Amino acid sequence: MTTHSTKQAVKTSLYASKSPLEWAITNNGTLYTAQIPIDENGEVVAGGIEAQTRQTLDNLKHTLECANSSMDAVLQVLIYVTDRDYLKTVNQVYAEYFTAPFPNRAALVISGLAREEMLVELVVYAAVPQ
Repeated sequence: MTTHSTKQAVKTSLYASKSPLEWAITNNGTLYTAQIPIDENGEVVAGGIEAQTRQTLDNLKHTLECANSSMDAVLQVLIYVTDRDYLKTVNQVYAEYFTAPFPNRAALVISGLAREEMLVELVVYAAVPQ
C-alpha cells in the first residue's frame, strides 16, 4: 500500500526540545500539536495555573502563526490538568484566546504530566493551508 503523506514539521522559535519530538506537524491540511507552559529557555513558567495556561496558549498562538494559521482555525483541544480545581481558571483564560464557534474540546484531570511542575498541557488539532 502506498501512502502519499505531506507530513511536515512546523518551524517555530519555541525552545528546541531534547526529546524526540516536533512542536507541531502538519499533514493534509491539519496541524497536530501539544503545547506546554515553557518559556524561551525551556523552563516551566512560575505563577501557578493562570500563568501556565497563558504561556501554553501563547505558545499555541505562536505555533499556529508559524504555520500560517490562527486560533480561529483550531478544531479540537484536549486539555490536561493535574487538579480539577484548575479548570475554572483554565476556562477563564481560554475564553480570552478563542471566540465562537469554539473548538470542540475535552478536559481531563490526570495525576501528573511529563514535568512535575507542569499543571496544564494542551493537545490541539487545527486547520492549516495546504
